[in-house]
Amino acid sequence: MKIGIAGAGLLGRLLAFELRARGHAVHVFDPAAHAEARGAAGWTAAGMLSPVAELECADAGVFALGLRTLELWPQVLARLPAPVEFRFEGSLLVAHRGDEGSARRVLDLLASKAPAGHEPRALAAAELRELEPSVQGPSHAWLLPHEGQIHTVQAMQALAAGAVGAEWHWGTSVSRTAPGLLVTGEGEHRFDHVFDLRGTGARPELPVRGVRGEIFWLQAPGLALHRPIRLLHPRHRVYIVPRAPDLVVVGASEIESEDRSPVSLRSTVELLAAAHSVLPELAEARIVHSESNLRPALPDNLPLLQQQDGLTRINGLFRHGWLIAPALVERALQDLT
Repeated sequence: MKIGIAGAGLLGRLLAFELRARGHAVHVFDPAAHAEARGAAGWTAAGMLSPVAELECADAGVFALGLRTLELWPQVLARLPAPVEFRFEGSLLVAHRGDEGSARRVLDLLASKAPAGHEPRALAAAELRELEPSVQGPSHAWLLPHEGQIHTVQAMQALAAGAVGAEWHWGTSVSRTAPGLLVTGEGEHRFDHVFDLRGTGARPELPVRGVRGEIFWLQAPGLALHRPIRLLHPRHRVYIVPRAPDLVVVGASEIESEDRSPVSLRSTVELLAAAHSVLPELAEARIVHSESNLRPALPDNLPLLQQQDGLTRINGLFRHGWLIAPALVERALQDLT
């Protein structure tokens, strides 16, 4: 088949990679200037694969997609032309003394929504020291064993490189999609099937909004951190994710704003102070990169997979992109077949 893809973010690259592996002719259109231009939200994510923790704002459908994705990522990564860092050692929820009320609200919600065997498990102080000796600030910790992480930048690069034979139309915005049709400034392009993955670019066809995310890359040589950490705080939702060899990604889960400007002073002070309160060793870390981006979200904050003859729309991945994208692509390709 001749396939047209609108959007070269995470979903677009995954689909191009899988469709080329099946022998289809693939054309990908994206407004970014080139393959390394970081317009797509997938570049900015920290890459936490957290089906249980995400139940705070997700449903059983997202949870099921997340569990399936944890099975799929190793299979996808094994076929890519370059290595991608992937860990499956669980994640931690932590809270400071005095924040027990805020933490308990989240923990009770997760326990009520998570299937048996997936609930957060409280850690004694000795267990926390054994798992993560560098975590010194929090008084309370809980382990989520069925979670992992992926290096998003490495994966975005490797997926594009692995889609050998795909035609990438960079600097080309898609203004409209229809069954078998993509419309750009150059005119109409006909295909056997079209995938519309434009995120916020799909407006007004879909009521999608952008939710701002902000991250910092810190270089912290000598810091021993083995798994992602989420700080349960009354005002902040802060995550801390290690990346080999000596990087730590610090970010905020979501900010209801479509502002694409650089990270603010307030965010910088609050996020990094929160990270330092969890990992005192970060005091001498160096800020090597900061970034902001918009994640596409629908009014219910749940993903959309909409299929009809000649056209598939996938949108609204919100903050779950890396957690559910491979499972959504699998479903979309099953229906296409």
